[in-house]
Amino acid sequence: MFMAMTSLDDAGTDTGPAMGPARRQGPVAGEPPVLLSSLLAELIPDGRPLPRDEAVTLLRRSLGRIQNRVQQAFEAHEITGLPAARWLASLTDTVMVGIRAYTEATLPPAPVEKPWALVATGGYGRGVLAPSSDIDLLFLTDTGMGARGKQAVEFMLYLLWDLGLKVGHATRSRADCIVDAKGDATVLTALLDARHVAGDEAVFQRFAKAFREVREEWGLRPFLVAKRAERQQRHARYGESPFLVEPHVKEGRGGLRDLQTLYWLARYAFNVQRMPELVGPATPGGGLLTGEEARAIRRAWDFFWTVRFHLHIVTGRAEERLTFDLQPVVGARMGYTRHGLQDGVERFMKHFFLMVRDVARFTRILEPAIERASLGPPAVVPASDKALTEAGFALADGKVIAAPGHDFTLNPVLMLRIFRMARDRGLEVHPLAFRAIVRHARHLSRLRGEAAASAEFLDILTGRDPAIWLRLLNEAGLISRLVPDWQRIVGLMQFDTYHVFTVDEHTIEAIGVLAALERGALNEITPVASELIGQLQSRRALYVAVLLHDIAKGRGGDHSELGAELAQTICPMLGLTPEETETVSWLVLHHLMISQTAFKRDIEDPKTILDIAEVVQSPERLRLLLVLTVADMRAVSPKVWNGWKATLLRELYWRVAEVLAGGLSVPERDVRVARAKEAATMLLADRPKPEIAAFLELGYPGYWLSFDPETHARHAAMIQEAKEAKAPLTVRTRVLESRAVTEVTVYCADHPGLFSRIAGALAVAGATIVDARIHTMTDGMALDTFWVQDAQGGAFEAPHRLARLAVLVEQSLSGRLRLREEIRKLKREPARLRAVTVPPRVVIDNHASNTYTVIEVNGRDRPGLLHDVTAAISDQGLQIASAHITTYGVRAVDVFYVKDVFGLKVENERKLVVLRRALEDALETAERPGGGGVATRAAAGMA
Repeated sequence: MFMAMTSLDDAGTDTGPAMGPARRQGPVAGEPPVLLSSLLAELIPDGRPLPRDEAVTLLRRSLGRIQNRVQQAFEAHEITGLPAARWLASLTDTVMVGIRAYTEATLPPAPVEKPWALVATGGYGRGVLAPSSDIDLLFLTDTGMGARGKQAVEFMLYLLWDLGLKVGHATRSRADCIVDAKGDATVLTALLDARHVAGDEAVFQRFAKAFREVREEWGLRPFLVAKRAERQQRHARYGESPFLVEPHVKEGRGGLRDLQTLYWLARYAFNVQRMPELVGPATPGGGLLTGEEARAIRRAWDFFWTVRFHLHIVTGRAEERLTFDLQPVVGARMGYTRHGLQDGVERFMKHFFLMVRDVARFTRILEPAIERASLGPPAVVPASDKALTEAGFALADGKVIAAPGHDFTLNPVLMLRIFRMARDRGLEVHPLAFRAIVRHARHLSRLRGEAAASAEFLDILTGRDPAIWLRLLNEAGLISRLVPDWQRIVGLMQFDTYHVFTVDEHTIEAIGVLAALERGALNEITPVASELIGQLQSRRALYVAVLLHDIAKGRGGDHSELGAELAQTICPMLGLTPEETETVSWLVLHHLMISQTAFKRDIEDPKTILDIAEVVQSPERLRLLLVLTVADMRAVSPKVWNGWKATLLRELYWRVAEVLAGGLSVPERDVRVARAKEAATMLLADRPKPEIAAFLELGYPGYWLSFDPETHARHAAMIQEAKEAKAPLTVRTRVLESRAVTEVTVYCADHPGLFSRIAGALAVAGATIVDARIHTMTDGMALDTFWVQDAQGGAFEAPHRLARLAVLVEQSLSGRLRLREEIRKLKREPARLRAVTVPPRVVIDNHASNTYTVIEVNGRDRPGLLHDVTAAISDQGLQIASAHITTYGVRAVDVFYVKDVFGLKVENERKLVVLRRALEDALETAERPGGGGVATRAAAGMA
């Protein structure tokens, strides 16, 4: 098993797998020289080089033995990632030296030979190598490569390529290196890692001396600016947040490359080879690191290298992204098993993100410290701002720092106050101050529950740009010191494809959405929530509720219920009043109610609205719940929110609000039907009266309550046109840009399996069903309406795609479209998503509606899912009145409102048992081998 990893301020928590057998920390002493002697003796027996083909075979066999030796020791847990990387690089050196010697022995001598050196650069130059990494080489000369040297370089490169190695190479003189380094930060960085491997070492030493001298002449600033720009571009490409649930181990924020950047800066500025050389007052920079920080850097290096080694071995390629399918595999290989309520993969990823956070901290505090040390100590000057000075702060480099004589240890509240003071003045916290905060964060625990600390924290939470400052507090470990339960969600990921961030990062993102709503930045996207947030009387309670809404995740059980209980303890500790505490607890308990109802229930059903109104009871709580829901959803991931979901939430809010205001949004059913018919009649006034009368007799009450008058009028015109044309099938589409959906209306004779056939055709057309209403008219005709989107969550609106959609529906209903074959061709989900399990579940509810049995089906999304489920429902003799289709990552949550053939609920226990079994059987096909899945929610059906 691998060594337990401990974050800087998380000692004492469960931080890794248990200790296993003793491990070797590197290669056996003297092994490379012995290996080299043996290799040279075989390549050049008795001074005569082998024929090239035999040499390639020998080298390939030797390289394979080296890689296998390291891999076996690594997989036997004898060594961890960093020693393995060093060992592999060291053993690879022997092959490179052997190739150089074989080349020299094979090529004919020249009268005059210019000396040259074989130099390792990049990662190989640092003396670390992953199993599938490139090998970067520099052929270095003093003044230029001679004719025999060029021949040798060509000979060696072809030999390396024949061995199947991925080689990056360059041939440069000493002067070329310096010129190229000055003009290209990438070349400069590679040369910082340069290491002599073979050839004339004096050539390399002359270069190293000249390179060191020109770096001193250039100064750190140009290199620092270049590396910062490079990092910014890299983070923009691989993710600005270090807490993405499928992180890039090498290039992502807080990953290996960020650690390497710190090393490069230290190497450039102080010519150090290892980070421990910065520990202690007598070291370059005057002690930039403590011993514990240096050990934490080492742990992070080793942890990331261990993960990287496993990724390369498991995939057989230079894979650097820790995707869903690889996370359980790598976690298990590193010894992470289930511990309490946490699965092994969740523990592994939590520790990964704790390491990422440590690296993010080091970047924030060490990089500016290196810059400052290279320039000299900062000048700390009293602030002209009297309040800042009286609070115990000063300015250095234009940033806020603790004034001399003010100690974070003696007065821990200063660690919070410095962020508030900096925020209010539009300043930054000085890196030296941030470093001191990280080192002394544990002292803030003494102020837990004290008024001064709670007031400072609440000010930051509810003030300007809270997400920016809360991320800093979280990075420094301060939130966990004030709210101990927060620590349990730091770095906690949910092993699904719905959530993009870890729980703590999602929470901070949601608080940022609240602030954006308040300043009007989301007026066009979420107009109702943007308006309501300005009407709230319980603003502080709302912010704390968002902070705590997911605080109980990872504990097992219902996190809403557990979180509501925790809120009862945490809120008073933060200084909230009993009334605010009760409001926060209620909001945490019900924070999923609005979204689950809007997306999984029929909001046209009066009981749905009345049930919510009974729970909410007050307009203020309804406003709070709606705003919290919007913030929560917007913070899940950029792809979760769309116009259709916004519409459903808005309509649900207004219906419940009218009930709470004493309105008649849910009057008696017959009254509502009569009003709907009156409104339709007014819009159809220019039509012949017999035609209007005939139309009014067509719809059952459920039809009249499902659409607005304008839609009723359109249906009347469509039905009349179909009658006059004697058309057996009519398909109409309408793009609703405000809702980001396309409405597809199908009018034809009703028959069993109609829903499945239409759904299948829509799937083949590439349309994603988000909602559906199924109506059989009094004359036996079906009037089915589907709301669909494209794979990107927008309206399905391209004219040629709409035309194809209509054709496919007609072909499906006529039996000319082979749905089964076409659905098989649909895009399957990526392999990385198949590791995410979705346990099938069926919930049958006879209490959610007064007139329908509500069936909720949870299963893995895939082509044909709707067909299998709806076929099972039809086989039980049930009629579907409406369907609500929702997807959370790869999880499909489909809800159907059904009746039996007599128009009644299904309440017979025997029938319910049979129905449940049939639906479970339908869902099981998603979990069987070959069941597959699709990344988009293209609900499918087949004849």
